[in-house]
Amino acid sequence: MRLNKYIAHHTRYSRREADRLIEAGEVTVNRRPMTEYGYDVRSGDRVAVKGRLVKERRSGEVTLVVYHKPKGVLVTKKDDRGRATIYHKLPGKFRHFVPIGRLDYASEGLLLLTDAPEVAEAYMRSALPRTYNIKIEGGLSEAMVTAMREGLTLEDATAGGHEASPLTRMTFAPFAGWEERGRSGKYTKLRVTITEGKNREIRRFFAHFGAKVVDLKRVAYGPIELNNLPENKTRYFTQKEYDEHHAFMKKWRKKQRREKETRKAAPES
Repeated sequence: MRLNKYIAHHTRYSRREADRLIEAGEVTVNRRPMTEYGYDVRSGDRVAVKGRLVKERRSGEVTLVVYHKPKGVLVTKKDDRGRATIYHKLPGKFRHFVPIGRLDYASEGLLLLTDAPEVAEAYMRSALPRTYNIKIEGGLSEAMVTAMREGLTLEDATAGGHEASPLTRMTFAPFAGWEERGRSGKYTKLRVTITEGKNREIRRFFAHFGAKVVDLKRVAYGPIELNNLPENKTRYFTQKEYDEHHAFMKKWRKKQRREKETRKAAPES
């Protein structure tokens, strides 16, 4: 693993912060200053940052990756129409990773991936906030604001959905937040936060009001933010993000156990 990625993977520093530390001479490998960002850390190397030895995460722990998905790429293993997928773009070492949720072909931004299916399921089924920067045609109407605040159920939610999707009826939970970020010509820029990840949920919601979503970029998933990660690039979770992940999974598993016990205790009908 490259030195800057190694530091980001096993410490609280981001990869950009690791680059700065390496450049400043704050990183040593086997007690010798190392200024090569791309140095390949080998088994047995002792890496230290500011004099403190970097402790590797225990073997067997899950790995989580942040990926900046570009537009025009599918979140799937393969496409029968021959279109590019994230697995054409990702480094080979991530080919077995599971995407946490989806971003459609025309959307971009933060996509989480993991080598643990249980973790993917927990994140997708959770109410962790998902935040998006979007651009819609037209303005933000009072009806939209009311629906974002109170939620909405549509018997026909096909507008904004994929033409091949069998999904028609959809219930939209109240948005966790929204903010108008500016207007340009006939377009309005918004930042919206939802707590579910249904099929083209945001596109279907605004299409109901006749507002086509022309740009959609996910910028955060729970506490994980895209920030300035370049398009089509990946980074490992930082140590702080792993700490938050472990706390989340601990709560998730406790909740699953309670629900299982409740089901067992419930009388049969």
